[in-house]
Amino acid sequence: MNSGIESLSMYIDGEWVASSDGSMLESINPTTGEIWARFPDATAEDVDRAVEAAHKAMTAGPWAGYSASQRGKALYRIAEVLAEQADRIASLETKDTGKLIRETGAQVPYIAEFYRYFAGLADKQEGQTLPIDKPNQFVFTIREPIGVCAAIVPWNSQMFLSAVKIAPALAAGNAIVLKASEHAPAPLLALAQVMHDAGIPRGVFNVVTGSGPVCGSALTKHPRVARIAFTGGASAAREIVRNSAENFAVTTLELGGKSPILIFNDADVENAANSIVSAIFAASGQSCVAGSRVYVHQALYDKVISAVATKAETIRIGDPSDAATEMGPLATLAQLTSTERVLNGALQKGAVLRYGGHRHGSGKGYFFTPTILECRDHDNPAVHHEFFSPVLSTFSFSTEEQAISLANDSEYSLAAGIFTRDGGRALRLMRAVHAGTVFINSYRAISPLAAFGGFGKSGAAREGGHESMLDYSRPKTVWYNTSSDPIPDPFVMR
Repeated sequence: MNSGIESLSMYIDGEWVASSDGSMLESINPTTGEIWARFPDATAEDVDRAVEAAHKAMTAGPWAGYSASQRGKALYRIAEVLAEQADRIASLETKDTGKLIRETGAQVPYIAEFYRYFAGLADKQEGQTLPIDKPNQFVFTIREPIGVCAAIVPWNSQMFLSAVKIAPALAAGNAIVLKASEHAPAPLLALAQVMHDAGIPRGVFNVVTGSGPVCGSALTKHPRVARIAFTGGASAAREIVRNSAENFAVTTLELGGKSPILIFNDADVENAANSIVSAIFAASGQSCVAGSRVYVHQALYDKVISAVATKAETIRIGDPSDAATEMGPLATLAQLTSTERVLNGALQKGAVLRYGGHRHGSGKGYFFTPTILECRDHDNPAVHHEFFSPVLSTFSFSTEEQAISLANDSEYSLAAGIFTRDGGRALRLMRAVHAGTVFINSYRAISPLAAFGGFGKSGAAREGGHESMLDYSRPKTVWYNTSSDPIPDPFVMR
């Protein structure tokens, strides 16, 4: 075995472990196309051990006795350690996924804010007293942890996508089994070290690595799993929903997107062009919220698309560990070949290539140029396929009604962008466009205070924000008879 290849371990019940049968998967560095690490391919037995450890932590371990305030302090400690180890985790994520170090280096420290936010909410889950219509009854509600939570996240934006699941789950008193991506799990294994160093009791946080058909299936079917939070593709989501019929776990899904950006004739062209570049070319287009469909008023169409193409020409593509690089590789070879295949089909069906459309460089890495397509037929494959790569489809429109119709002609409803100086129009379209998140005169922002999620094929979940805490607890109603008299004999007629 190449001594330069690292060997990673899963984190179960406070220990670093291999898979029960010793099997391993490989992680490819997308910048070089070479194996850089191996990690366990978890079996159903491994998953069972992790879930049982989480269940024990919730029912018999120290975590079961933590007060809400103590849980909040534990999350504050997680945030502190995460910030301390941010540079190491950012470097791992860049090597494992090809995300720019300039992005991971900024994002990982900011993710600590999500843990701080939910730390502050830990002791804010309050019950109610009910003005019940029965005499001598004092009735109130409390909220309890929902149970063992299964969190499943993909390789892109994994620190963010895991934080919006882990932080509210722990704040509410649950224990977690996190399934990391079978392509690039290293950052989440590093997160397990953060939890370990932060003193989180054993069994409260567990990370398993492995394939969807074995590891993912065993986790989502497990009888002790009470909550499933999934981010990923629609086909895997359907399988998870079927699996949840085995345990009736509460299931939320955050899925893909094909998000539209609408640019009207009064928009600021520079602002719109910069936002489009951020929306589709940042992270090499590998974002569920990527603004991959752009609709521009016919009066500005040539000007806006030319401005975007000019900016695309100047993007520095290269090694993502170099702080000067502006766009790195796609994360997997499968992403690269799928992009080429669908793009060729789109061109054959009438799309016009305005810029890019090919691999970048002659090395082994998975680099693809920023690509701009002009689509005259809204049925073109490029309009409806989620490339998950830096491919932009563009159209012109003439009326507000046409823009709304085109934007809503998609099975996805995750996000949308609206660019206009007309406040009334912005508010009309904010309601008319089908999307869970709407950006007005900006794009691609996140905050722990703001819920995120979509409709339709984009999922059925909201993550982030104070309301997401409710998804990780359940209400219990308590009836307390305050009378000292015995209740009447129910079988004596009066």
